[in-house]
Amino acid sequence: MKNTIAGLTGLAVAMTALSGLASAADMPPRPYAKAPAYTAPAVVYNWTGFYVGGHLGGAFAGDNGLQSNDARFLGGVQAGFDYQFAPNWVLGAEAQYSWLSGGTANNLVFPAGTVVSGRVADQIGSVTGRLGYTWGPALLYAKGGYAWREGNTLGMTIGGVPQAFATSGNSKDGYTVGAGLEYLFAPNWSAKAEYQYYNFGNTTVTAGPADTLGARFRNDEHSVKVGVNYRFGWGGPAPSRY
Repeated sequence: MKNTIAGLTGLAVAMTALSGLASAADMPPRPYAKAPAYTAPAVVYNWTGFYVGGHLGGAFAGDNGLQSNDARFLGGVQAGFDYQFAPNWVLGAEAQYSWLSGGTANNLVFPAGTVVSGRVADQIGSVTGRLGYTWGPALLYAKGGYAWREGNTLGMTIGGVPQAFATSGNSKDGYTVGAGLEYLFAPNWSAKAEYQYYNFGNTTVTAGPADTLGARFRNDEHSVKVGVNYRFGWGGPAPSRY
């Protein structure tokens, strides 16, 4: 009797197991969900922040009559601040100082034999505002503001003897305008190419040898330079925020 009960029990268990297997076999396969492809975060370029940098290039004078327009070496430093808004516009301010290699001055000989000579400026600087438009890592900008120079002098001689004279016009202070293109090539780093024009007004002889009275000389400079800026953590690519 016990053997019969045990046998029936085993048979029931076996049939239950077989029934479960059959039900599992009848179930449709579970769909396979493929993991979504990785998408890198979008890059956002931000120009807002302080920066410092250096530049190299060349400078040459305009048609001012005294200073030769031969190209001179130029090198210096700059520092500034930019603010990006609206959202592709950049407004900023920059101070710049450049040292210039010695250039040649034209000696002008007047009808009575007076020789007017000058020494070219060996330092030039500016404090400017700038406004630019940015797309991606590039910034196209224009700038303008105050300019100054140092080292330029004027002299007069007759037969090698220095002559007393007076002039009007301030040839050391003036204005500057320019334009350039800047590019963020790595986090915190940007490179730029720039043209800048400096105008220091006119110098007019008001007293001195008779043949020089009323003589007028123009004082301006042109410069072309390339530079690199380091931006203190604000500039450069950064992950977008959601």
